[in-house]
Amino acid sequence: MTTSAVESPRSSHRSPRRGTPRRRRRTVRWILLSLAVLVIAAAGTGYWLYSDLNGNIKGVDLDKALGDDRPEKLPTSGQNILVLGSDSRAGANAALKTGNVSGARSDTALVVHIPEGRKEAVAISIPRDTLVTRPECTKSDGSKVASAKRVMFNSIYSQVGSACVVKTVEQMSGIRMDHYMEIDFAGFKGLVDAIGGVTVTVDQDIHDTSSGLDLTAGTHKLDGTQSLQFVRTRHGIGDGSDLGRIGLQQQFMIALLSEIKKQDLLGSPTKAYKIADKLTAALTTDSDLASLTKLAEFSRSLNGVDPSTMETIMLPVAYDKTDPNRVVAAEPQASTLWKALRTDSEIPESAKKSPATGGSS
Repeated sequence: MTTSAVESPRSSHRSPRRGTPRRRRRTVRWILLSLAVLVIAAAGTGYWLYSDLNGNIKGVDLDKALGDDRPEKLPTSGQNILVLGSDSRAGANAALKTGNVSGARSDTALVVHIPEGRKEAVAISIPRDTLVTRPECTKSDGSKVASAKRVMFNSIYSQVGSACVVKTVEQMSGIRMDHYMEIDFAGFKGLVDAIGGVTVTVDQDIHDTSSGLDLTAGTHKLDGTQSLQFVRTRHGIGDGSDLGRIGLQQQFMIALLSEIKKQDLLGSPTKAYKIADKLTAALTTDSDLASLTKLAEFSRSLNGVDPSTMETIMLPVAYDKTDPNRVVAAEPQASTLWKALRTDSEIPESAKKSPATGGSS
């Protein structure tokens, strides 16, 4: 499936828009496939390689960072995982020169809910421009950050850190996150180069001086640097809103999935190791998953989940009355949605409707 690079939003407001359910299912499928790559790599390599890969994975001790101020784990709540895609412009990414934005942001946020029985799953995407109440949090250096209202969701990561993002999601949803996963774009570039590039097709010329992307209409095989430019591009397509960028990101993840599926990982342990090395270097998880063994066990527990049946729903949002360039959780839809996840019950169709998109999310 190919996503058009000329898709336009329904309004000029620079707020996130929905993609099709099929595209979103594919994005979550890519996340699950990433875990599968880890398992394959671990099975085909020696102990010293395993140890090397194991050392790549960074862990966050959520229990230590968040303390007891967390929602109760309900016996019917299944498994809930917060997945973040982080875009750091520092460290390894600073040398990539793919834009003039500094700092680090979490531009993709998914609450993946896996019901009891592990037969199906749903992912709730939280728009980056959603205004939320940030709870009091403790930064990694031990300093306290006071609670604040009307904070843009994707700013929490850069200002306070990943643990505070988890705490914010838990408080707005009332759902305890069992696990946390984060994929950073620096390793994302290395992963693309390790598999030999990713092929994409665009429907129009894209010239974005901000990201540095310069493509003519047609099919192109992108290397790691070009791939970063591709997923960061916004100004070179449509009206410059986030909708165009979201469409390109979805298209790219599908293309990346296709390239990984083509790789002969079982027939080439060397290539499997190289790919797993780049992937684990980009991965941060909660401390309970921060090893290949634990990731493999978790991956095997998801074997019964059919990604093709996985549904992704955007958190129902409405335009903020004070700032129309921002959105807020729409009520009562948002509360109904979170309650369905907490109780592991069917999500009502009314809870999927988002006023900001004029219909189903």
